[in-house]
Amino acid sequence: MKATIRHVVWRFCETTPVYPELADKQKLYVRSPADVVQTFRFMFHQLVHERFVCLWLNTANRVMGLTVVSEGTLNSSLVHPREVFRDAIVAASASVIVMHNHPSGNPEPSQEDIAITKQLVESGKVIGIPVYDHIIFAENSFSSFAERGLL
Repeated sequence: MKATIRHVVWRFCETTPVYPELADKQKLYVRSPADVVQTFRFMFHQLVHERFVCLWLNTANRVMGLTVVSEGTLNSSLVHPREVFRDAIVAASASVIVMHNHPSGNPEPSQEDIAITKQLVESGKVIGIPVYDHIIFAENSFSSFAERGLL
């Protein structure tokens, strides 16, 4: 068997064709959870399943891109630090904000939400990409782990 060396080539795509709602937000800076909620609520509006998204930030807290990490079921979404941080590492992100929705309409973090957030925060510390917030979207409200002191 002949040994070969392989390399991975990453290509990022523009978000505008996929998310036209972001077309006029080419330089979005995050200063508060409300900024994230106002800009990205559309990604979770009227979903009947959970979606988990990771925003990549640069050192000035400008959103450089995003990854839809997981599309789940009615009440759960499979999330692992490997998938959350993979694209953030390749994009040379300084930090991340993660967010997901609760189709039930209840913005309160579940025990699973708290556990995965702790795991993501610890993983981020190891690789040098801090998790600045975890935002849960629910109908007309939201919950921010940073505002609640849960990070």
